[in-house]
Amino acid sequence: MTTVAELPAGFADKVLSAQSTFRSVMDAMARPGSVQRVTANVGTPAGLMRGAAAIALTLFDHDTPIWLDAAMSATTDIARWLKFHASAPVIEEPSIASFALIGDAEHLPPLERFAFGSSEYPDRSTTLILQVESLTQGPAFELKGPGIDGSALLQAMIRPRDLFTRLAINEALFPRGIDVVLVHDDSIVAIPRTTRLVASGV
Repeated sequence: MTTVAELPAGFADKVLSAQSTFRSVMDAMARPGSVQRVTANVGTPAGLMRGAAAIALTLFDHDTPIWLDAAMSATTDIARWLKFHASAPVIEEPSIASFALIGDAEHLPPLERFAFGSSEYPDRSTTLILQVESLTQGPAFELKGPGIDGSALLQAMIRPRDLFTRLAINEALFPRGIDVVLVHDDSIVAIPRTTRLVASGV
């Protein structure tokens, strides 16, 4: 087992890295479907992409319960790295998680297993952070919604293939719902609960 001293480092510059990553996440949320880049220099345990690691160090803390899928839980290093660098509690029950880190999106659990928030507190929902194969190549997805001028075209290799079909549940749930951040290496794309798929193709 990796000792705490052997765990990968966190941010090289904690304050500046967190600020720049937060801006990248906010830009991604403000412009759904657009590819944003995380420039922070961050150490990562095996199985965790740089973008996901930077988001974790920026948004996770002792008040944000984290759920890890089987791929993320395959070694203890990711959970221990999150606890050490972000003080984030890793839990076994996805329905009370603030964030869920998904390393094997092909086997994403049903969205009903996560928190949708309440009418009074719609922000108390689970944000899914999905690691994907590509955010520049693959099938095309045409997206519409707040923050998108007309429509946005996202080309990405996304698993599960029916992700946007599953996310259609957000329309009926609004203002409750699930927000998603797609990650490939140091690139991120946000799919907030207000974003809708209008067309897709190859």
